[in-house]
Amino acid sequence: MSGVMSKTLLKMCGITKNFPGVLALDSVDFTLRPGEIHALMGENGAGKSTLIKVLTGAETFESGEIYLDDYKTPIINNSPQEAQSRGISTVYQEVNLCPNLTVAENLFVGRQPGKAGFVKWGEMNKRAHAIMHGLGINIDVRKPLEVYSTAIQQMVSIARAIDISAKVLILDEPTSSLDEHEARRLFKLMRQLGDGGMGIVFVTHFLEQVYEVCDKITVLRNGRFVGEYDIEKLPRKELVAKMLGKAFDDLAAIRDASATDIDRSADPLVSAKGVGIRGGIHPFDLDIYSGEVVGLAGLLGSGRTELARAVYSADHPDFGNISVKGRSIKHTPLDAMKSGMGFCPENRKEEGVIADLSVRENLILAEQTKRSALNLMSRAEQERLAQEYIEKLQIKTASMETPVNQLSGGNQQKVIVARWLITHPDFLILDEPTRGIDVGTKTEIQKLILNLASQGVSVMFISSEIDEMLRTCGRVGIMRDTVKVGELSGDELSSAGIMSKIAGDEVDE
Repeated sequence: MSGVMSKTLLKMCGITKNFPGVLALDSVDFTLRPGEIHALMGENGAGKSTLIKVLTGAETFESGEIYLDDYKTPIINNSPQEAQSRGISTVYQEVNLCPNLTVAENLFVGRQPGKAGFVKWGEMNKRAHAIMHGLGINIDVRKPLEVYSTAIQQMVSIARAIDISAKVLILDEPTSSLDEHEARRLFKLMRQLGDGGMGIVFVTHFLEQVYEVCDKITVLRNGRFVGEYDIEKLPRKELVAKMLGKAFDDLAAIRDASATDIDRSADPLVSAKGVGIRGGIHPFDLDIYSGEVVGLAGLLGSGRTELARAVYSADHPDFGNISVKGRSIKHTPLDAMKSGMGFCPENRKEEGVIADLSVRENLILAEQTKRSALNLMSRAEQERLAQEYIEKLQIKTASMETPVNQLSGGNQQKVIVARWLITHPDFLILDEPTRGIDVGTKTEIQKLILNLASQGVSVMFISSEIDEMLRTCGRVGIMRDTVKVGELSGDELSSAGIMSKIAGDEVDE
């Protein structure tokens, strides 16, 4: 951090932001100094994105103050353009440039050299080449941006920020689509910019990258400021504990009904060998036995969802083999379904319920798909099944013909689970099934999981709440940076054990 000076470049004090029914930011503080690479960390819903949007003028805020550099009075950015004019630039995970324009045009869009409506193309291309060359990137700036990799496109976004004299550079998940070599190249550039005095806000879920490139960490949780820490004074385990809101020495064994005896001498019900997705999830092995509840733990972005989607073939694996009851399946969701799998996705609104259809229509969707269009269910059978599972799962709805979007989040989740129970699955994948629902419904779903296991159904359960997994799972796989790094069971299965694995227990603090 050779470029760091003692003065403050950016200071956000007591920022509060409300959305309807949600306190997104509750008096949050954030400080950035010149030359500093500062990680902004927190789980889903912590407030990271909202804080950035407030800073860049994409969102308004109710209270608090923002100071920048030599401003004597607080500033308010009323738009991203106004923030940019003050030297605050953002590079998002999804590159927001114009792919059909050349690299040079993207660098100078809105400020092309020339006059009277005429662009000096030669001068613009020459300046663009010099800018990119100065960053160690030698490409033809006359070619459309879309012909280059995501890594190069992100470098162009950063180059544009540099050329407009940005003081503060916000990098929002910049490495999520980069391979290891490309990420190293980005880190080298970040250090170069920091040495020049630029302050960098780095938003990521990759712990290893934070400890490789950052100087300080600010942690948010549930819209609140947890603290600011020097990187060398915050061990990985403590960072994970602060993000999850758990005391790290909590060794309480809180499992109750999840310790069902599992016969592992028999063949596994589901077996994944060397399954991986290029650029998504590293190859992994996983065996799941009949009647077993297996959890997947890890921070947001660790690869939990990607692993689950690969097992179900919701995302087509590039490597490996998946078998059910000893039979290899085709890498398609339909074959997974016909083999006895069910999958309740994390995003129930976009990938789970079909909002405009009724509760009945949503409930029978998977069973009808399994039977094919040549074997349509009668209306009487649909109504019988719908009524049966509305009662079994105590789905609160005015009638089975009520549009599912009129139900509460918890009852929508019950509809998705019931949809798969109607198919009588052997293996059910539940990705964050209790997120955003009330405590009572959470308990009902946890009891349902244990009841299914007692009937011989295998369950893969993903949750951001460690206590919830300890109550329901007999074995937990640990994900870190898209790699399955281990499993815990028996006496090893505890809150401390899980957080230690998430943080990287091979690291000597």
